Amino acid sequence: MKSVPLVAVVLGSKSDQAVADSVTRELGKLGIPYEVKILSAHRTPKQLEEYVDSSNASVYIAIAGLAAHLPGFIASRTLKPVIGVPISAKLGGMDALLSIAQMPPGVPVATVGVDNGENAALLAARFLSLYDESVARALRDYKRG
Repeated sequence: MKSVPLVAVVLGSKSDQAVADSVTRELGKLGIPYEVKILSAHRTPKQLEEYVDSSNASVYIAIAGLAAHLPGFIASRTLKPVIGVPISAKLGGMDALLSIAQMPPGVPVATVGVDNGENAALLAARFLSLYDESVARALRDYKRG
């Protein structure tokens, strides 16, 4: 999607693309500009840190499975909201869910259900709607069906 992205969708791995697609599908329906990056807290930490430091996005959606360090890594480097989406790569996604939900004090990450990219997009939209009337309008229309 073109224009300045309001939401940064960050995948820890290309294998998480299906969930990222569910996020971007919902953001697209709401007319919210986004960008998608594949960056890993483990494999590309320097590039991830540089991206977070330079991004103009207002909200991050971090999609990760297994140990799921990506959302916490991002949250530790920004004051912007971070939404973690656990992936069902192993153990039914419970490992990732617990890793994301159990952030230490001072590193808050909102967490949605396993593989639930749709809710991550809607939660990001709710954050944005606090100061963007066009997003608030789109959410009201979305809720009406």
